[in-house]
Amino acid sequence: MGKYKNGPIPSLHVNVDPIIAMGEPYEIKADDFEAASQKEKEDFIQSRESVSYWKDALRRLKKNKIAMVAFFVIVLIVLFSFVGPLFVDYSYSQQVRGSENLAPFEYSEKEQAAMDAGEKVFPHIFGTDAQGRDILIRTMEGTKISLIIGITASLIVLVIGATYGAISGYFGGRLDAIMMRIVEIIYAVPAILVVLLLSTSLKPALSQYAADNKGKFLGNIVGRLGPSLIAIFVAFAILYWVGMARIIRGQVLQLKQQEYVLAAKALGASSGKIIRKHLLPNCIGQIIVNTCLQIPAAIFLESFLSFLGNGVQAPMTSLGSMASDALGGMYTYTYRLIIPAVILSVMILALNLFGDGLRDALDPRLKK
Repeated sequence: MGKYKNGPIPSLHVNVDPIIAMGEPYEIKADDFEAASQKEKEDFIQSRESVSYWKDALRRLKKNKIAMVAFFVIVLIVLFSFVGPLFVDYSYSQQVRGSENLAPFEYSEKEQAAMDAGEKVFPHIFGTDAQGRDILIRTMEGTKISLIIGITASLIVLVIGATYGAISGYFGGRLDAIMMRIVEIIYAVPAILVVLLLSTSLKPALSQYAADNKGKFLGNIVGRLGPSLIAIFVAFAILYWVGMARIIRGQVLQLKQQEYVLAAKALGASSGKIIRKHLLPNCIGQIIVNTCLQIPAAIFLESFLSFLGNGVQAPMTSLGSMASDALGGMYTYTYRLIIPAVILSVMILALNLFGDGLRDALDPRLKK
């Protein structure tokens, strides 16, 4: 924008004679300029509020109705499993004598007599099992155990996979080729078989360790988790990180060519600092999405192993072990199988749908 002798000219447009289009010389005159109207200014410049990457991703996530419904369901499941037990008068291992095999909202004769006497008796909302244990509190506890295992396993995958993939992609060359061949070999290993073998082989050693260190912090943890759950975590640390590693490697191969990486090298930054401070933070979108999608996979694996009897150990419970216990009375007490199966299905479906919505929101290529 230039200046005339009377001062700067605001937002002007030019009335150019059509003869210019024919290649003829044209002398620009002051009369050819006139102030643009307010409507012309608004049509020319579309003002838009500047937003950050995360605000823009959150805005697109909120527009995804399916993802938001899934998120609301996840919040309800978390409240159900972690906050719900505070309002139930029973514990997940408590056996109420005389209250075996009760249907939902049914009371035993002893409980009915207590209610007639004016005592307050907490209802068995989901009924009881063959040992008189309240199914509601066991469902809450099983859901909590499944969520904790899923989150813990996904964090293990995150740490190992992101570190391995970033190192492979950053250094490249022969090291990258060797590391990727290791990943391909691990892909060929049957994961379920490894978990079962680890559970069988670790059981004697872990049981002995828990017995020798009873009363100590680590010994109590090993005894409470049991060899099967520890085998699941070990299997995730050995096998399930390869998908994350390949994704992070692909991202790092692109990002390491950027100017800010070259500038960090020129300033003398070490390879570890470049990976930690520059490359991995720029892969945070892919890391979050894949971690969220890993949670339902871990929950399904734990539930499957618990259903087979190789998961959590009594008196702990999970949705898979509850479904396995319900098979004996599947036709007589069908609700015992339906309740954990429905909650498990809804939880895995909601986590997958939210993960898909998160991936769409964090992918800049899908930005409209």
